[in-house]
Amino acid sequence: MSSRSHTSSNAVQIRPATPDDTDFILSLTPRFVAFELPKGRRKRETLAAIRADIEHALHEAPPGDHFFVGEDSERHRTGLLHLQVQRDFFSGKRACHVSDLATAPGHDGRGIGRALLAYAETWARKNRCKLLTLSLFPGNTRAHALYERNGFTADLLRMAKPLDR
Repeated sequence: MSSRSHTSSNAVQIRPATPDDTDFILSLTPRFVAFELPKGRRKRETLAAIRADIEHALHEAPPGDHFFVGEDSERHRTGLLHLQVQRDFFSGKRACHVSDLATAPGHDGRGIGRALLAYAETWARKNRCKLLTLSLFPGNTRAHALYERNGFTADLLRMAKPLDR
């Protein structure tokens, strides 16, 4: 991880996460289920799985995982960005996956998500990634709109059918 921080035009500072950011990062996990989930997905178990995945990545620090924190001009933490360097399944090219992106409660609509997404793209380019990917639940309409405004289009549609036991 680079120790340099990045400042966007709207004064959001983005820096590599440190161990001191762990509680803040984990506090944002409810944001990943704060909308209607698809049929068959339960908020409690979905949240537990997301939290466990983030905790694992924070504690194990896999070489392809990179966490960043957004801060405002007063150094209050305002957002989270978790990137994973991978190989694209279809092309085999180096890809950067936006695994997690969230703004802190009370900071929506201030350009933080846009700044984190722009940082992800800049970081991916600097790290020789040829593709920037992300996934989201269909009910996360606010994030969907942000991603479309920033040039993302559907690349692969995953469908699921809950099977009753």
